[in-house]
Amino acid sequence: MRKAATAALLVLTLLYPFGVYAALDHVAPHWLAGAMVLLSLARAVSTRQGFWYLVAAGAGVLGLSSWWQGDAQAVKLYPVLVNAVLLAVFGWSLRCPPSVVERLARLQTPDLPAAAVGYTARVTALWCSFFVLNGTVAAYTALYSSDATWALYNGLLAYVAMGVLMAGEWLVRQHVQRRHRLEQALGASNE
Repeated sequence: MRKAATAALLVLTLLYPFGVYAALDHVAPHWLAGAMVLLSLARAVSTRQGFWYLVAAGAGVLGLSSWWQGDAQAVKLYPVLVNAVLLAVFGWSLRCPPSVVERLARLQTPDLPAAAVGYTARVTALWCSFFVLNGTVAAYTALYSSDATWALYNGLLAYVAMGVLMAGEWLVRQHVQRRHRLEQALGASNE
């Protein structure tokens, strides 16, 4: 039951831009703000991850802003908030290792070689750059683009860009791992 609820919340979060787009002309901004806050709180409670608690706190600020101003502009800034929190989490992990990507890598390979630790730090920095760029585009679409463009970018194109980055990093990682294995084999044969 808990996994199903978490999966449902994930789907709702992914579909958030399209839900907001569909509701913009039909639902008062304060109700959209309330839904945004409830969704982020539900994600925080269901995952019990500090990241989502930070997002929920930020969503509360955006929700209050939307409620106060009586428009949905702040509700459309939710993807910017998510990128900002991700940037903060990934960036902080670079300052206070292990990096986020290193932690994820150690789930599969607990004895990560030193070269891999350096690689994971570079990948974490790459993700930081992605969050800056993605958050900037998300902010631009929220502030200066049509609602349809905002929904298209934040509900589809941002996820495609994320998938391309993940796939590209996976391909590079395969190459780096093959090269590392080859170097180890050559080093062992020279001994």
